[in-house]
Amino acid sequence: MRDLASFSNGLDQKTRQCNAIIETPKGRRNKFDYDPETELFELAKLLPEGMIFPFDFGFIPSTLADDGDPLDLMVLMDEPAHVGCLLRVRLIGVIEAEQTEKGKTKANPRLLAAAVNSYSYENVTDIADVRPSLLDQLEQFFVSYNKLEGRQFTPTGRGGSARAVELIQQAMKAFRKKKR
Repeated sequence: MRDLASFSNGLDQKTRQCNAIIETPKGRRNKFDYDPETELFELAKLLPEGMIFPFDFGFIPSTLADDGDPLDLMVLMDEPAHVGCLLRVRLIGVIEAEQTEKGKTKANPRLLAAAVNSYSYENVTDIADVRPSLLDQLEQFFVSYNKLEGRQFTPTGRGGSARAVELIQQAMKAFRKKKR
């Protein structure tokens, strides 16, 4: 198998599409993480009873975020994918946030995307197309999820698809720099 974290993200700036790897499917309490050393997905934690991932959660390959991992994203689509699934997604926006852990604060945005192959989200092309109440709920999910881990997650704003592409481009540069 090849290292999925280094797989091409195939970013197309014009269509705002790219590849994503799903770590944790929608509706699951099990949180999986991809480990590039073993090239396997491992169970990282279990969410408490009643708490589940509201949509598929994963990462953009060939990117490096400030936290040292690939950029995270949540994917809106009709049915849950499976762990390790490669999806072509349309970037729709970002929940900008800061994460504080052990007294250190750093940016930790959550990209939002819609699966290219979707009926329910085929017309969602920007964060403005998503119900504000759903965005509020996603922010609260991330706040609660991080609180369980002893971290503080503070949403600082929202950006559209252009901002999501900009963040990916920055993270691609960081990834290439680290690879040298």
